[in-house]
Amino acid sequence: MVFSPPLVEGEFVVRLNRFAARVRVGGQDVLAHVPNSGRMTELLVPGAPALLAPAPQGAARKTAYDLTLIRYRDQWVGVDARLPSALFAEALAEGRLAPFRDFTDVRREARWGTSRFDFLLSADGRSCLVETKSVNLVEDGTALFPDAPTARGVRHLETLIASLEKGMEAAVVFVVQRADAVRLMPHRGADPAFAAALAAAGAAGVMLLACTCHVTPREMRIDGPIPVEV
Repeated sequence: MVFSPPLVEGEFVVRLNRFAARVRVGGQDVLAHVPNSGRMTELLVPGAPALLAPAPQGAARKTAYDLTLIRYRDQWVGVDARLPSALFAEALAEGRLAPFRDFTDVRREARWGTSRFDFLLSADGRSCLVETKSVNLVEDGTALFPDAPTARGVRHLETLIASLEKGMEAAVVFVVQRADAVRLMPHRGADPAFAAALAAAGAAGVMLLACTCHVTPREMRIDGPIPVEV
């Protein structure tokens, strides 16, 4: 995914609330939307170099930018939780996701049961629900999800297990928006309920996948897979 229009350089100042931050651009402080409800305390620190996506022209909003990348320990890390769905769609269209290559029909924002999922894939009588998750916390090479409790994430896993009982296939794809992870694990300290639900989903037959990303100021794309350890 090439960032278009190009990202704008800035410097992170302070997070004001879950979805807003003050960022310095061209020597002036501006408001930026933080498209991520996670805590990200290790990333969102004063003085951190940031790259921001300009708000679409004509959009009625209070913030002029979306916070997209943060510089952390000599690498760029994606912080926009909306991107994994688009990154997955791009990799799927390019045939870079081996487990899903046989699916020919792609439907986005599909509702099943009481939940809405990022994708419903189908082909030749098969159907597969896919939920993508945004990950940007990595400790000693281990990507951790979530970094804050997620009741919605637990509900997704429970619904995916239920879909298996109806003859469907199901998958959770963790998109790690950085390059330095070698494995992914549930963050038991942040959300033990999600960790338990993920283990139950894996045992039931839900496909658990994780991929790192190649991240530069110009583009981001899904890179190689890493193991998921529950």
